[in-house]
Amino acid sequence: MAEVFDCSDSSQLLSGTRTARHTLGRGELVVIPTDTVYGVAADAFSPEAVQRLLDAKGRGRQSPPPVLIPNSETLAALAAEVTTPLTQLAEAFWPGALTIITQANPSLSWDLGDTGGTVALRIPNHPLALELLRETGPLAVSSANRNGEPAGRTAEAARQMLGDSVAVYLEAGESDGEGLASTIIDATKLTEEGGTLRILRQGAVTREAIAELLPEVAMEA
Repeated sequence: MAEVFDCSDSSQLLSGTRTARHTLGRGELVVIPTDTVYGVAADAFSPEAVQRLLDAKGRGRQSPPPVLIPNSETLAALAAEVTTPLTQLAEAFWPGALTIITQANPSLSWDLGDTGGTVALRIPNHPLALELLRETGPLAVSSANRNGEPAGRTAEAARQMLGDSVAVYLEAGESDGEGLASTIIDATKLTEEGGTLRILRQGAVTREAIAELLPEVAMEA
């Protein structure tokens, strides 16, 4: 039976985050609040946990989950190369609703699915999520819903879809993201001189804001 913690209650917040940390360490799944929608989280370095996440959502390996990280220092550890434009994107929009796909550090021993050697990274702008990430390290996190269903904006909405496939639900009220997921960009072709960038999913961060930040970068459709 899944455990649900009301994180508006300080005592449940403490026990909930502790339980979530131990649960993730065992390779099980936890639903957490983020600044966009609720996410279902797994240990990014446990292939079994990542597969459990994909199974819970009804997705295959061709849909690898993004990875949430606690700080920009982790970006340098997980990305193959951190170019100046990539640094500018991180400084401008993180923590926040921008997911950046970049080439993954080839030395990483993880299996997120069929990534083609890339990784999708984001720092969420939510205190509970950040606190948990600082304790656990990178987490594979995808929107808390079954494939094809709307993303959960509360832990209870997520529980209605995911049930006991998730061990722990951290309820922190309705998400502030107004139902908007993060904007996803393909930054694998960024170079020190600029290069190109492609928006794969329009979300909370607009194309105009990215173009204004990086006028030297060509924006592909």
